[in-house]
Amino acid sequence: MARTADPTTHRLPLTSLLHEPLISITLDKGQQVYQPGQTVRGEYQIDAVEPADIRAVELSVLWYTEGKGEEDFAVHYFERLTAGDMLATGLHELRRFQTELPNSPLSYEGVVVKIRWCVRVRVFLNNGKDGVAERAFQLGEVPYAQAVLP
Repeated sequence: MARTADPTTHRLPLTSLLHEPLISITLDKGQQVYQPGQTVRGEYQIDAVEPADIRAVELSVLWYTEGKGEEDFAVHYFERLTAGDMLATGLHELRRFQTELPNSPLSYEGVVVKIRWCVRVRVFLNNGKDGVAERAFQLGEVPYAQAVLP
């Protein structure tokens, strides 16, 4: 699945045999750039699927690398809801999240490697499939790298 930096609410359909649930992730005030130590806040929602079809939902705030060499990632914030949690609070309700962002690593758009931050929601379905939606954001304001020509 391609990752995108869509500044609006990000909706991706999940594929299952009988259902096509939707995951919506929105960051407060449509904010795209955060500074270290700031709090990222937002909400997510799951639609178009019955609570009985879901095994669990995970929300993560994480960074990952792209580019040459081995890709790396680390989870900064994590929460998991089980089927029982969702039945108690209602599946289709907006769920709020927030976490204070760390000092590093900062987002970086390098020539060889890139460091990206995102909020990720993963839905685990009872049929063994899972679906993921991501909402990208930037941590810090490191200037874009430029290739040096000989």
